[in-house]
Amino acid sequence: MLFSRKYHSPIGMLTIVSSDSHLEGLWIEGQKYFLSTLTEVPTPQENQPILRLVTEWLDQYFRGEKPDPFLLPLAPTGSAFRQRVWKLLCEIPYGNVVTYGELAKLLAKEEGKQLLSPQAVGGAVGHNPISIIIPCHRVIGANGSLTGYAGGLEKKAWLLNHEGVVLPFSPSP
Repeated sequence: MLFSRKYHSPIGMLTIVSSDSHLEGLWIEGQKYFLSTLTEVPTPQENQPILRLVTEWLDQYFRGEKPDPFLLPLAPTGSAFRQRVWKLLCEIPYGNVVTYGELAKLLAKEEGKQLLSPQAVGGAVGHNPISIIIPCHRVIGANGSLTGYAGGLEKKAWLLNHEGVVLPFSPSP
């Protein structure tokens, strides 16, 4: 069974979804792929323990603290490749950004390969079902531009600014 809860944030309404034991998703209202990985309609439940834990994490984050994403029981649904990309995203420190190409090089090295497609990495980043906590907003274009955020580029810029990233970047058209 899946449970859901709404969360009012500075970037808009968030929808948090969990099972009894894991966080399954966190979406910004109206974002691309909203609720797309769910296998059932979640039951609204304000007091489910995982949802309360995630709410506390978000409260800390939006207060300007730097809570560790690995302290939460994350269980995003996706292929093994996407899972590896999402794990790497959690390792990007607050206040830092990486490019899709840099992520592709890291993954290629992990897999003992010469090359890996930045576009494939971009697809995995874009389908991240646990926004903010799995920080896909910390990935930028090769030229330093803000690109490809399912929640919207203005929200990506807000999140990066909130984390202390100096934004000489401008959203790509």
